Amino acid sequence: MPEKKKFTAPRADEKRMGKQPALKPRGLEPAPAGAAKGLGSREQLGFFEGAMKLFHGRQLSKARDLFERAAAGPERDVANRALLHIAMCDRRLQQEKVNLESAEDYYNYGVALVNTRQLSEARRNLEKALAMSPEADHVHYALALAHALDGDLEAARVHLERAIELQPRNRLIARQDADFAAVARQPGFESLLYPEKKGW
Repeated sequence: MPEKKKFTAPRADEKRMGKQPALKPRGLEPAPAGAAKGLGSREQLGFFEGAMKLFHGRQLSKARDLFERAAAGPERDVANRALLHIAMCDRRLQQEKVNLESAEDYYNYGVALVNTRQLSEARRNLEKALAMSPEADHVHYALALAHALDGDLEAARVHLERAIELQPRNRLIARQDADFAAVARQPGFESLLYPEKKGW
């Protein structure tokens, strides 16, 4: 009787060794192997390091160009990191093109930045909104929140007080706002948010 051949499933470590497609930002592919022939590993790393310096210096267009060169090199790890940074450059360059004209534009953009905890940039945009519309209670409220989250409690209290003066319902909104929960029991805030407790 002929001997049956045993089928053995590949071991887990063999599966891992198989080439898996790397995750890449949509629309970005590393250069084909042939394109990397003219670029050595050392050059590729040099482009990547130079791009990182420009990236941290907010020179995004120049950084993007160098990341593209690094993405064409032979080292896959460096190429993939370069592709991820190209996507980040594209997102940030797109944000810089945001066309803000009115107080509401600056307010909406500022609130979006608060939500992503880009607090210094959020405050800058909200201050511009306030300069255009100084009696806007919702702008004062958003500025109070941005300052509170950033740890500037005095500025937060001043803006929240003004927001409540302009629109008393902001007191109730702030009481229920989870982002104010951490500061609500601070002396300046507690008397502002719970004035009825003064007589207790």
